[in-house]
Amino acid sequence: MVGFRPADVPPTTAVKFVGAGTAACIADLLTFPLDTAKVRLQVQGEASISEAMGKAPAVKYRGVFGTIITMVRTEGPLSLYSGLVAGLQRQMSFASVRIGLYDSVKQFYTKGSDHAGIGSRLLAGCTTGGMAVALAQPTDVVKVRFQAQARSNQHARRYCGTIDAYKTIAKEEGIRGLWKGTGPNIARNAIVNCTELVTYDFIKDFLLTFTAMSDNLPCHFVSAFGAGLCTTVIASPVDVVKTRYMNSALGQYSCVLNCAAAMMTSEGPRAFYKGFMPSFLRLGSWNVVMFVTYEQLKRALMTANHSCTTLLQSLK
Repeated sequence: MVGFRPADVPPTTAVKFVGAGTAACIADLLTFPLDTAKVRLQVQGEASISEAMGKAPAVKYRGVFGTIITMVRTEGPLSLYSGLVAGLQRQMSFASVRIGLYDSVKQFYTKGSDHAGIGSRLLAGCTTGGMAVALAQPTDVVKVRFQAQARSNQHARRYCGTIDAYKTIAKEEGIRGLWKGTGPNIARNAIVNCTELVTYDFIKDFLLTFTAMSDNLPCHFVSAFGAGLCTTVIASPVDVVKTRYMNSALGQYSCVLNCAAAMMTSEGPRAFYKGFMPSFLRLGSWNVVMFVTYEQLKRALMTANHSCTTLLQSLK
């Protein structure tokens, strides 16, 4: 058996909630440069704020690794982690809800039955994804804006810190500015959550039922990788529109559909898959790290809880 063994007692909702948030933060720490490269490639091609103000054109990026190398050369290695604080704040509030509560919501829709159909799983994914966005949207807006802004020209920087970003957005754009792009983000995360969690669920069930794999690391790795690939293919168009809209200047787009239409008109349909490779590398690796860590954290927490309970009972 590889890693911690499955706990005899199913993990509680609290264990899943804490475990999901912690695992997502660990995954973000390891894959954040890929996410930053993805955002830079996604916003490339639209008229940037600095260009609109008559300043020098933005740096051009080519491919995921070319983007990373260019950023390190022109802005320094720390630029790859721009927006990390907001990113970790996002994961602790976002992943805890959308992943940690998924099983509980799925059981709610199936009225406690262990046999969940595709409809119940999709409904649970949409529900927890929507709840997570409603809670964590401001952290996502700040994260995207930090990742999109170049650090090489100090005068072009929009925000000097995470707290300053929250304050500036609220002051200049109102409270609604912090929830900018909630619509496309809910759509994106409904798609991502459903594809990611349901695909992981199905692949894992298939491997446990029809192969010699047991419920441990190799099974979790294969399931997570498959979930990452499927999610990237399906969610990329919505993800690009979401990133463009959340990063846009006040009044640049009248609505989300206007943003999508502007992309189609000026850049063509391929624009909706900009940053696909970093998206896949990031989502694939993020899913592997997150789900493997999440499964092990659940077992470790339940083992620790069982040990503490046993010790307390022996002392009575």
